[in-house]
Amino acid sequence: MNLKHILGATLLGAAAFGAPARAATDQDFLPVDQAFHFEALPDGPTRVKLYWEIAQGYYLYRNRVSVTTEQPGVQLGALTLPKGESHTDEYFGTQEVYHQELIATQSVARAAGAPLQLKLTVKYQGCADAGLCYPPQKRQIEVELPASGAASGANAAGSAANGNSANNSGSSAGTGFISEQDRLASLVRSGNLGLLLGTFFLAGLLLAFTPCVLPMVPILSGIISGAGASSNALRGFLLSLAYVLGMAFTNTMAGVVAALAGKQVQALFQQPWIIAVFAGLFVVMALAMFGLFTLQMPAAIQTRLSDASNKQSAGTYFGVAVMGSLSALIVTACVAPPLVAALAVISQSGDVFRGGSALFAMSIGMGAPLLLVGASAGNLLPKAGAWMDLVKKLFGVLMLGVAAWMLARIVPEKLGLLLWAVPAFAAAWILVTGVRGKSAGALTLKFAGGLAAVYGAVLVAGSVLGGTDPLEPIPQLSSRGSAMQLKRIKTLSDLEREVTAARAAGKAVMLDFYADWCVSCKEMEKYTFTDAAVKQSLMNTVLLQADVTANDDDDAALLKRFDIKGPPTIAFYGPDGLERGQYRVVGFMKAPEFASVAKRATSAGT
Repeated sequence: MNLKHILGATLLGAAAFGAPARAATDQDFLPVDQAFHFEALPDGPTRVKLYWEIAQGYYLYRNRVSVTTEQPGVQLGALTLPKGESHTDEYFGTQEVYHQELIATQSVARAAGAPLQLKLTVKYQGCADAGLCYPPQKRQIEVELPASGAASGANAAGSAANGNSANNSGSSAGTGFISEQDRLASLVRSGNLGLLLGTFFLAGLLLAFTPCVLPMVPILSGIISGAGASSNALRGFLLSLAYVLGMAFTNTMAGVVAALAGKQVQALFQQPWIIAVFAGLFVVMALAMFGLFTLQMPAAIQTRLSDASNKQSAGTYFGVAVMGSLSALIVTACVAPPLVAALAVISQSGDVFRGGSALFAMSIGMGAPLLLVGASAGNLLPKAGAWMDLVKKLFGVLMLGVAAWMLARIVPEKLGLLLWAVPAFAAAWILVTGVRGKSAGALTLKFAGGLAAVYGAVLVAGSVLGGTDPLEPIPQLSSRGSAMQLKRIKTLSDLEREVTAARAAGKAVMLDFYADWCVSCKEMEKYTFTDAAVKQSLMNTVLLQADVTANDDDDAALLKRFDIKGPPTIAFYGPDGLERGQYRVVGFMKAPEFASVAKRATSAGT
């Protein structure tokens, strides 16, 4: 009996599950494993991700998906399924179904001493739009969970309270929220390669306008302006291309190495002495642009390079690429969902090609605006005269701004506000004393210099008054409320103690991973954790914070326990003591969206 006859014979039995009663004659149906390609992967020590890639023209029933286990010492929490699409069956009525893909999250708790090899039974059933339903499928799978933090007492207790709820219909399990990084990870793992590259390019383009990446603009602009009269559109574009490719190559290679090794490569470059040295380099470059001295190679080396490349420095593009590589590691020290998605796929599945391609596409997207800066700078910059000198000095001010931005992450916040006053006063001095004449343009520049001087004075006053935000330096005039008070924890035992106590009190837990060098972490503190709606959504929640600035052994253990690539990452536990893994927040999130996620993640019925 061939496949078509076998599938046709199942049609009558499938009608009991709501299959349409149309004949399957002359339809070329796929084998079930091709129609619903299934895969299970570990997602940290307490979760398993279940993936179905659904072929075009096929769908899965939501209430036919379930997960059970008979393994001693293992208990399952809630199976979290996304919201499906409404579909009406001729016999079974309106159902929720999934097309294209399904990503589910199964929470797991293991007792002390339970094996790492997790044995699960996964059941599901699907149909074809053409009128055929497959028999219910049953898959026996084994997934090896990470060893670190696997036997949390709080999690085990929480699962006992929940019981084996995943044995029941999936329709009551979870609210259907799927985090952005999980969606992107599914795309990296099995999506169309062209769609994958395009999506991550656009994600990188959006990241290019975040505070983590914007400092690259003055760096590149200063490099191009340093070329002086020799600068033109083509040369500016080629310099920016070298910079972007250096950045993209480093981001890709560092990400691949970090994912395979399980290390935070970027965190290693956030040591205070490294940041201080790099900031010092920008100060030196700024002083050179102010004309205090000239940075150049020895004359003998310059002569040889000129002879070898027709008066064009052969080392220029390589040097710019090196600067892009360093900037990628030090300036762009932000964790975002696209980055986490790519790193997760590389580390969990070992698919270096697809994960690395996603990282490279994201990096090129981040650098796309820099290519425009390079191509336009040659036309916008004056080619000679006093105006060229003024422009170079203003780029020197931008270099001082980058240095202040970097140092502000490693010095006390009040001192950081004073650092911002340095480029402000430098800009005032250049514009007021360096602009000659009484034309409208000259007077406008002098007025701008006066405003810069006033802003610098306000920054100094704000530092004295206790201010920390350069955008709102006077704290007494700030429009924002105070940030939520988060209790600091340091070790895994601290976390388990707090989660256990919260569960006993019937409270949820929010755990914020923070670092002093993490710009997005400070954005969360200033713009999200000060919001009234966010505070209201976390009223019955224990607020914890793990400061991983030092990146020591305790910090590494916490990060490994959650399989976190870096801050900012926020994890939630429900009142039952189980982590709501599908609600993890990675990167900066605006207050209204965060309040909605927090409310759902900490509710008792999640």
